[in-house]
Amino acid sequence: MKKIKIIALVVIFSLIFSAQLYAKTAIIVASFGTTVPAAVQSIVNITSRVKAAFPDTEVRVVFTSNIIRSIWQKRTKTPEKWIKKGIPEEILFTKNLLSTFGDLKSQGFKDVIVQPTHLFHMEQFSDLSQYVNAIRSIKTIRDKWKPFNKIALGRPALGTVGDIYPYHDDMKKAVKTFASDVSLAKQKKAALVYMAHGNEVWSTGLYVEFQKLMRQTYPGAKIFIGSVEGYPSLEDVLEDVKKNLNHFTPKIDNILLKPMMIVAGDHATNDMASDEEDSWKSVLSSAGFKVETILLGLGSNNLFADLFVDHIKDAAKASGINL
Repeated sequence: MKKIKIIALVVIFSLIFSAQLYAKTAIIVASFGTTVPAAVQSIVNITSRVKAAFPDTEVRVVFTSNIIRSIWQKRTKTPEKWIKKGIPEEILFTKNLLSTFGDLKSQGFKDVIVQPTHLFHMEQFSDLSQYVNAIRSIKTIRDKWKPFNKIALGRPALGTVGDIYPYHDDMKKAVKTFASDVSLAKQKKAALVYMAHGNEVWSTGLYVEFQKLMRQTYPGAKIFIGSVEGYPSLEDVLEDVKKNLNHFTPKIDNILLKPMMIVAGDHATNDMASDEEDSWKSVLSSAGFKVETILLGLGSNNLFADLFVDHIKDAAKASGINL
């Protein structure tokens, strides 16, 4: 009888130790979000790639934009309508980051990796990191009452500041995922023009550097990158396009216009591809170019989506989280 009790205690302690060693882990895929149903596919694709890479790990999706979430919340009043349009329930009923952390806490998850789907370390990623740091900073008298053991934050697609993972290396990896665009442009004898989002808060020179790297990686391809906000602007791109394309014989007058954004959402459909006179398509067309728009976000590119998978692995390893 005494031997049985000893064995039982050993089993119990082993289970406790095992639970601590292999804590329940979750991944939060944090996107700014989009209200455009067709653009949701890019986020769904990223999430699907993450789920496939980590089949034994819980994966949740959050939209960080309050405005976008509020629109989806209104749409939940008629869920059948949106589900019939191919919108997954995890998108339709998406929550904010804090609510999702609360759910994970209630459900017994102890380690969490937050992976943003942002392009680079700009305003949105900076805000997200503040939320994550706030939750991570919670201290309790006894460690066992801490809401989570470990919380890790992955870096954006094109990297972040710091020298642990030099963003130049991330950009080199990202450039390789654009090969299919370059191939299509070559097939159509066209130049590639990308419209990024940018920001008015600060300028990183990111797009200029990425454009240079694209041109070096794909010699002979005509590649131009501009942004809706900040530098380089549409005017800068137009000037560069005219200077570089008009002197060729025969003249290159075909342009493939694509968003350099995770999703082809509101900016892509309106600022880039609409028939409004100030859209990128209209301005380039007025300058004498034949413009073909491709409304497909970077998240729909499997190779690009897998950049986030790699960043999740890096974040887990650096934080000592088992996946």
